[in-house]
Amino acid sequence: MSAGDGMPALTGALAEFAAGFSDPPPPPVVRSRTLEVVADGIGVLLAAADPRFSTFRRIMDFVEDQQGKGEATLIGRAKKTGCVDAALANGTLGYACDFEPHHPEGILHPVAIMVPVALALCERTGAGGQTLLDAVTLGCEVEYRLSMALGPAEQYHLGFHPSAVCGCFGATAAAGFLLGLDAEAMVRAFGLAGCQASGLMAWESDPTENSRPFQMGMAARNGVTAALLANRGFGGPTAIFDHGHTVFHAFSRNADPDRLILDLGTTFDGIMELAIKPYSSVSFLHPALDVSLGLVAEHRLKPDDIAELTMHFPRSGVHCVDGNPLRSHCAQYVLPVALARGKIEPADLFFDRREEDRTIADLSARIKVVADDGELEQLFPDFYATVITIVTRDGRTFTKRQDIARGYPESWLTEKERWAKFDTVLSGVASPERIAGLKSAILDLPDSGSVTPLAALLGQSPDN
Repeated sequence: MSAGDGMPALTGALAEFAAGFSDPPPPPVVRSRTLEVVADGIGVLLAAADPRFSTFRRIMDFVEDQQGKGEATLIGRAKKTGCVDAALANGTLGYACDFEPHHPEGILHPVAIMVPVALALCERTGAGGQTLLDAVTLGCEVEYRLSMALGPAEQYHLGFHPSAVCGCFGATAAAGFLLGLDAEAMVRAFGLAGCQASGLMAWESDPTENSRPFQMGMAARNGVTAALLANRGFGGPTAIFDHGHTVFHAFSRNADPDRLILDLGTTFDGIMELAIKPYSSVSFLHPALDVSLGLVAEHRLKPDDIAELTMHFPRSGVHCVDGNPLRSHCAQYVLPVALARGKIEPADLFFDRREEDRTIADLSARIKVVADDGELEQLFPDFYATVITIVTRDGRTFTKRQDIARGYPESWLTEKERWAKFDTVLSGVASPERIAGLKSAILDLPDSGSVTPLAALLGQSPDN
């Protein structure tokens, strides 16, 4: 795909792709997969609207104080605000539970951003359900392409959060598409996104876990802002991906810019390579959870039987999971909770189970993380390859490696498993009747001329 006359090659090509997206429409398999990940993302999004969770209370109180005009729904608050603030608040909820669809290779959480952006702009513009889904597809694709062009590991090494930095551009593409921006305006929108793109891994030191999901809300807000400004004729950098102070110079030291538009419009790995999480925790720990729970079940071990559990993980990702102050990212918290309870769920991220369960607290001290510089490291970030070794108190040793976690495209959750997760994750905030209504509204999106029914159900205050 080549850029139009006078447009820089990369920036122009991506702008033309975004402006003309859905003509022709994405392939049916892409649209079908988009609906599946949107359904999962919506369930997790609403699950975060639990009044017990500080992230929900604080971000919603903040945006309500801004008193924006009532055009877009605030999830779980029975109120509306301006679409910029709605994107901020709902985008924050999208990642609050760390349970939403993610992109293993790109190290991204795009659905947490794109669903709130698309919902807010569809409410503003009156666009229908299939348009919402197409906007999510587009936003996920742009975010993924930029992350791969920058290099996910490169961004981590520099202290940047790929989901936040690249998510801003994905949100811009989705919002610009819904606003009907032409290619020239989309160029300026991407430039304005570049002026706002941000997100540091510094949130790893915030044990409240409020600033972690705020990164997604920030990306959503900034992307919507960029598109709205461009729609009003606001000027912006016109070659943000091509020359001058580009994003490639700012957020990477080993970028591959051509990956931004390679096979543009013919491959949709931004959607097709997403994974659905079976566990409410950082995705880096999912292979370890699969293996640990499997070994315990296979050998009928109880937590007290485990003398030591060692997790070998790629060195480039160890900093994120070894002794992290955040419960969602701490191997020494997530693994003991899962082993003691057989699962880990959103509430476990907001309330420290070590304080109330001595078994979990004791097992935490027996979990060790070891950095691998060999094959596991070489596979990262394409794979979160993990080796688990369990030594029992009676002297037995069990070791197993896993590279691909359950829920990845290669090990996709069944329809029954996906809806079971939807029911379970919403049980704390929605009645069975409301959950059934949400399912129907989601499944009706491809044929719905309005997102109002879905927004109304999402906007209701928690039932429980």
